[in-house]
Parts: sequence; C-alpha cells; structure tokens
Amino acid sequence: MATTMVYDTMRLYVGSDQYVVQPTEANQSLVIDRITRELNIVEGSSDIPAYSTSKNIYGIVGIIRLLSGPQLVVITDRVLVGEINGHLIWMITKTEVLPYARSNLHLNTQQQQDDKTYEAMLKAALEIKGLYYSTSYDLTHTLQRLYNTSAEFSSIPLAERADQRFVWNHNLLRELKHQADLSLYTLPIMCGFIAIKPVSMKGHNFTYVLVSRRSVFRAGTRYNVRGLDSDGHAANFVETEQIVEYDYTKCSFVQTRGSIPLSWSQHVNLKYKPKPKINDTNHQKLFNDHFSGQIYNYGKQVLVNLVNLTGSEGRLAYEMEQQVLRAANSNMRYEAFDFHKECSPSWSRLSVLMDRLAADQQQFGYLMVNKTASEVRQQKGVFRVNCMDCLDRTNVVEGLLAKRSLRDQLILLGILQESDKIEAQGTFDYVFRNVWADNADFISFQYAGTGALKTDFTRTGQRTRWGMLQDGWNSAIRYLKNNFSDGFRQDSLDLFLGNHIVDELEGTVKTCPLNVERDLKFYALPVVFLVAFAMFTFTVLLPGESLTEQIGTILFWGGASITSLITIYIYGDDFVDLPKLGEKDKEV
Repeated sequence: MATTMVYDTMRLYVGSDQYVVQPTEANQSLVIDRITRELNIVEGSSDIPAYSTSKNIYGIVGIIRLLSGPQLVVITDRVLVGEINGHLIWMITKTEVLPYARSNLHLNTQQQQDDKTYEAMLKAALEIKGLYYSTSYDLTHTLQRLYNTSAEFSSIPLAERADQRFVWNHNLLRELKHQADLSLYTLPIMCGFIAIKPVSMKGHNFTYVLVSRRSVFRAGTRYNVRGLDSDGHAANFVETEQIVEYDYTKCSFVQTRGSIPLSWSQHVNLKYKPKPKINDTNHQKLFNDHFSGQIYNYGKQVLVNLVNLTGSEGRLAYEMEQQVLRAANSNMRYEAFDFHKECSPSWSRLSVLMDRLAADQQQFGYLMVNKTASEVRQQKGVFRVNCMDCLDRTNVVEGLLAKRSLRDQLILLGILQESDKIEAQGTFDYVFRNVWADNADFISFQYAGTGALKTDFTRTGQRTRWGMLQDGWNSAIRYLKNNFSDGFRQDSLDLFLGNHIVDELEGTVKTCPLNVERDLKFYALPVVFLVAFAMFTFTVLLPGESLTEQIGTILFWGGASITSLITIYIYGDDFVDLPKLGEKDKEV
C-alpha cells in the first residue's frame, strides 16, 4: 500500500471552545478555535477539551460560512468501492456539519430563518449520491495525465496537484489550503460515479473500473444550466474513464460529454419541453474558448451530436455545425446522428453510427502501460458526445464506444482472441452492462433528479416494454422535479461550490437573496383553482334541487377550474421553482 497522502482515520473531540482532530496514524492534532476561528497544528499529544464528546471521522470535507458563522463539515461514514492501482477508493455515505457558534441567538428572526434555509441547502449538497475520495490516490486525473507527470508531481500535496475541474469541495477547502501545514488534512472530493469490479474471463482475472468525473464549472441542474458560460465551460461536463488492470498492465479509454457548445438556455415554465433559446452573443468566441481547452486536455476531438435534426433541437444542431465550420480546426470533426429518428425502427441502427466512428476510434487508440513501462501507447483524442441533456442517448453511445475499445484492449492483453466478442462472455457482459447503466443513473440523478432513460437497452441490449414504462415514470418525475424543486437544488450546488458566498451581514445592512417577493398570482391562482375544483367535486357528488341547476353549477365550477389552470399554465414562469443564488443562466 502506498504512503497515505491525507490522514485516513481521525478522532474528533467536540469542546465548547474548540474542535480537536487527532489522526490515528500521527502524533499531532489539528486544533480549531471556535471563538477566534484559527486553525493550528499541535505536535505531540494535545490537551483534550474538558467535557468534550468524541467520534471517529474519516476526513474533513472543509469549512463553509453561513449566516451564523463558519461550519466544519466532516465525513462520519463511508463505504469501500474498491482499489485502483492498490489505493483504496471510498464513497461518502454520511457527513456532519458542526457550527463554530454555540447558538444563533446573535441573529435576528429573519436571519435565523434564512440560516436554516442555507443549512438545508448545504445538507442537500452533501447528500448527493456519488461523492468519492481517496487519501492516497488522485481520483481527479486520468491514468494518462498521471503517467505524463514529472517525478516531482507526487511530492505535491494531494489537494494542490488535483485537477481543479473535478475537485467538488474546492470552495470548502480554501481555509485549509491557505496553511501549508494542513495539507495532510486537506482532502479533495470528486463527484460523479465509480465502479470497481474484480472479474474473470476465460481463466484470466483482471479489474474493470469505470470513473465518471463531473466538472465543478457550470455545474447544476437540468434546465437551470445549459450550454456554455462566458468562460467557455459547458454545462453537465463529465469526463468518463474506463480502466483495465491486468497483471500489472493498465489500459485506459477516456470520453467526454457536455452540453451543446453554444450559449443557449431552456428555462422551465410548466411546459413539458420548454423551447430552447439561442442567446444573442459571440458564439464563435465561446466555442473556440471551450475547444481550445478540450484540445489541450485531450487532443483531437470528434463531436458526436445525437439531438434531433429537426424542430427546436434541429436549430441547435444547425448552429453547432456552423460553429464547427467557422472554426475550421483540423483537430476537430463533427458527426451528427439523429438518435430518435435513426433508432425508431430498430436500435440496431446504432451500428451505422459506430461504423462512422470506427476510423476515428482506431486513430485515437487508448492508453496502455505495461509493468516496466517498456511498452506504452497513449490515447490521441476523444469523442465528445452530447444530446440535449447529455444523459440518456449520450450514455448509450458512450457505452458502445467503451465496449469496442475494451475488446481491443483485451485482445492486446491476450485475454480474448480476434474472433471473440464481449457479448459472448456471459458473466462479464452482465457486469459491463450494469456498470454502464449504473453510471447513467448516477449522472442522471445528479443532473436531472431521476434515474436515466433507456437503461433497459444498456442493461439487456434491447428495448423492453418494462423499460419504456420505467422511462415514462422517470419522465413524469423529472417534469415535477425540474419545475418545482430544481431551483432549490441549483441553489444548494451554488452554495456548496462557492458560486454564492454567504455574507454574515445578509439580513441586516445587506439584502439576503433568499428573500424574493412572489407575484400575487403565485398565491391567488392556486387558491382559486383549489376552491373551484372543490366546489366542482361537491356539486358532482351531491345532487341539487333540480337537474338544470346542478348542471349549471357543475359547468360554472368546472369552467372556473379549467380557466384557473389555463391561467396558471400561461403564467408558468411565475409558478416554477427558480434559483436565487449564484450566476443565473443568462445571455453571455
């Protein structure tokens, strides 16, 4: 096992004036003064605060400031996912937030209410399923990036050398990173998905790994962040790496996904599919900014666009193609594939797309490093796949590309023969399909609030009636969450990621952004509908003095119910849950 770069297990002592964190593997303590807010390392045995309580913790997520003051966030439970290159990989299952202040009586009544809202947002961000870390391995870098680093790289503290695009708790680590002597307590956390599966195939044992890393830039929820921001960062950008470890040889294949690389928005308004809007801005600059970073990080790019080529999605596809043509970049190729149209008769039509991408995949290759590094291959480019959400269609295609790369790797390693297929390896094929379906579900829950659609194809290789029914259910839940709870989820992420920094003067000399006045329609129209519908139900169930009178009353209250509902739908913008913090999804 490699040397631990961040302390793994610690004892936290909670005193009235101090928090003391004692690592089990070192004779020192981190002392956090709850009054002065200072953080200090004390060598040797530290005095435990009198009348303190204690508990085991497995890492420090960081420190965040709310209205009541700083809050210490620690990991209190975790589950082992597996090992990558001999390093333990953990998923966080439980955290605890510990306030510096002993009470919130120094806040006025409104501030106390707002502070509770901020606390609920912080809790929601911490409860995201898919927060991972390792105390000795840099999860934020691909194997290829790690292979190409200098000898001095490993001596840099773990949080400092991490790829900051994927350090989910970077905002909470600011105070810890300011003090060099706290590096062994400074733990970078990644959000996304990790599966590590020891498997056997034809008598050969190897480890199959899938890692998806969500970017912290333009992070958020489905309809609240779309397209590119002013710095060229794409919404829902995810780097997915497939790893094979066999007999000290490592192989890696990397793909990326990200929102359509234009400045566009699609705000919720109670419609099932809000109409996307292409913003009036310099798309070429944003497009070039985005891909200059992508080419620098990954090499050549094949842009696989899976959206409909007609209707509102078609307008986005056309503009994306125009940007590719204007860029005239030899490191970039555009491949459009109308997924819904092409696959409506049969999903076997996906082979058409795979054939179109075969030459590119052969050219890009994959990373392979043997035990002594005497034989090395490197990946020369990536497929950047997108649909509208970069979830369902995208995951299907990425899974197919990953399977083809995996087959080539297993043939190179001598596990498979040229005539063998992954689908024929029963047990492993089951593992592969379910890992990719789980990947789809995790990323979808984090972005859209539900599991992914079309995972029946990923899990079984074909569309099923049950899968279509499940897609219908998930689509309905997505509609409800996107319209009525995603504003809060977006605010939770903006708070956690530092897109909104809480000012302790909010609610006194400064206005708190949480206190947004609603239009009168927001309160009046739902009441009108409920009263009208209640009266409609009442008149239907209970007979009136005459049939004519009853029919007239039913028509009146039924009409009032329908009219109020239509009015609510027309003014849908006033009834959805919109975010209040951070940068809004606006034109750039």
